[in-house]
Amino acid sequence: MNDLTRRGFLKYSGALGAALSTGGLSTIAKAQEVLKIGVVYVSPIAEIGWTKQHSLGVEAIKSEFGDKVALTVIDNIFMPQDAERIFRELASAGNKLIFGTSFSHGTPMQKVAPRFPKVAFEHCSGIVHLANLGTFEAKYYEGTFVAGAAGGHMSKSGKIGFIGGFPIPDIVGPANALLLGAQSVNPNATCNAIFLNSWFDPGKEKEAAKTLLSQGCDVICSMTDTATGVQVAGEGGAWSIGYASDMAKFSSGKQLTSFVLDWTSDYVGAAKAVAAGGWKPDVRWDGLAAGVVKMAPYNEGMPADTKAKLKQLEADIGSGKVHPYAGELKDQDGNVKVAAGSVLADDDIRGMNWFVKGMIGKLS
Repeated sequence: MNDLTRRGFLKYSGALGAALSTGGLSTIAKAQEVLKIGVVYVSPIAEIGWTKQHSLGVEAIKSEFGDKVALTVIDNIFMPQDAERIFRELASAGNKLIFGTSFSHGTPMQKVAPRFPKVAFEHCSGIVHLANLGTFEAKYYEGTFVAGAAGGHMSKSGKIGFIGGFPIPDIVGPANALLLGAQSVNPNATCNAIFLNSWFDPGKEKEAAKTLLSQGCDVICSMTDTATGVQVAGEGGAWSIGYASDMAKFSSGKQLTSFVLDWTSDYVGAAKAVAAGGWKPDVRWDGLAAGVVKMAPYNEGMPADTKAKLKQLEADIGSGKVHPYAGELKDQDGNVKVAAGSVLADDDIRGMNWFVKGMIGKLS
């Protein structure tokens, strides 16, 4: 399996089409029956984080299929114009299944997919579906609600801090659920939110975390592609919540938990379906019940009864007994968005563009 960085792609873009068409980027067996799969990562593969979790899905395909698959993996492709070119080249090279791993890959995939109707495209974080374009996503909000409850139990100030990459529904919704989880324990809890407008900017994230600490937040959660928020929180004596991967090793012993993403079933399931000739453009959106969202071990410093309550909360969310967005819910201005006795509809969750009452910050 080969990995190309965006810099490398741009440098060798003139030769890319020829390399792909001849199989020059693949080091795995090239027998005719081999299933060719292309994967495009939005960022470099690191020790932890968003792209790391996607790479584990790819590794699961390799373990499942062995030399029956030929994988071409290209990383650090964020800009839409680069992504469109890459998807087109992968499809032209005979890949029968192509994965995009970021919301920013959406428009490029929507442009390329119709030109290659016999190729299956899978888009993580996508919202548009075509005859040969399916999507898969995680119910992040289930994980942040449980993590928020952990924060509600352990916070002394009642102030939670949140750092998000971009103010998009995939981030705004989980931020709201983080606070709602904390408020399920402490109704007076609040959450200060800062958006970086970047997925990977350790310097900017460090400053954001320090700002939250200065504002009195003693629990900090970051939804970015680094462990910086967890690290700075721990160094400042605050609790932290990790995202995508278990980030405990970076937390100075202060990580309460992480909500971990396990894409294995999505990757292996799609590959099996294509190999069997039965792939369809499904819409998959799973959480705790399916194991796509998992809670990392709770901090050993938490009381045993608190950890037991959190485990039960996981089970109750998974079974549907507890819904993180159950009413009554009000927005920042006090307007009722979800009536008592109701829950927020799935479409509204996936398009959430407002903050719940108690969130401090702006969607910008």
